[in-house]
Amino acid sequence: MSHPRSAAANQPALLRTFRKGRLYNYWKYRYLMIMFIPAIVFYILFHYVPIYGILIAFKNYKFSAGIWGSEWAGLQHFRDLFSTASFWEVFRNTLIISFYKLVFGFPAPIILAILLNEVRLVWFKRVFQTVTYLPHFLSWIVVSGMFIQFFSPSVGPVNVLLQMIGIKPIYFMADTHWFRFILVLTDIWKGIGWGSIIYLAALTGINPELYEAATVDGAGRFARIRYITLPSLVPVITIMLIFAAGSIINDDFDQVFNLYNTAVYSVGDVISTYTYRKGLVGMEYSFATSVGLFKNVLAFVILLTANTIARKVNDYGLW
Repeated sequence: MSHPRSAAANQPALLRTFRKGRLYNYWKYRYLMIMFIPAIVFYILFHYVPIYGILIAFKNYKFSAGIWGSEWAGLQHFRDLFSTASFWEVFRNTLIISFYKLVFGFPAPIILAILLNEVRLVWFKRVFQTVTYLPHFLSWIVVSGMFIQFFSPSVGPVNVLLQMIGIKPIYFMADTHWFRFILVLTDIWKGIGWGSIIYLAALTGINPELYEAATVDGAGRFARIRYITLPSLVPVITIMLIFAAGSIINDDFDQVFNLYNTAVYSVGDVISTYTYRKGLVGMEYSFATSVGLFKNVLAFVILLTANTIARKVNDYGLW
């Protein structure tokens, strides 16, 4: 009877290499890999196949002629884009609004997760989590309707309170000084509960003995948060911050489109709404595609830059 070691040695070199390689793991867990097929097909059909459409940005696209039948325009649409004053206005609005959301909206789920982690009443924690999660499942159409009524100058409770203390009603939704504040406020209200889930999951991985040892050493609640909780969240915070930085050039079309109006175009019009008006309403398909392509390329560059900086600062990153 041959020894197992000698039998393995007699196997062909190609077979031994296959068993040690990554392909063998794919074959070994082939039934699990089959479960990924629907997701892979989805991304191929809806994320990679449409890339073909970026050709429209370099052509004078006509619907009747199709993409290949339309005439080439080269970089003409990009030259028109960068020489258009209205584009730079919406570009500036996009950066400002995204910056406000990053500064005020990004820490909000972290703070909520830390506060919930300190709650000892299990029933209160569950109820509060459920209440904060619910807005995420509401569409922006519903949310915008709620806040338009909430800040209404005639029947809104905010303006009713202002009138009770002798202040004239403010039309928040049509006031250029308040509209960006409304966008940031509604974004935080809608996403704070859902955004805290990943931080709560990370908090469950912290060893309870660390808190017990800190308590024995006389550390208070804030000291435990500072020296145990926050350092344990640094990897997750870094990854989420990279994603947030990569999306700073992006904007929430559903939110802005349902809340803004012509009175606040100067401060609320962003790239996605600008692209919608140029492409679908104005039927300037090539120009709108050039706007979208510029935005996506810039977002990709920002993502790479943020990841590089994060890796140099604390060794955490997406890759």
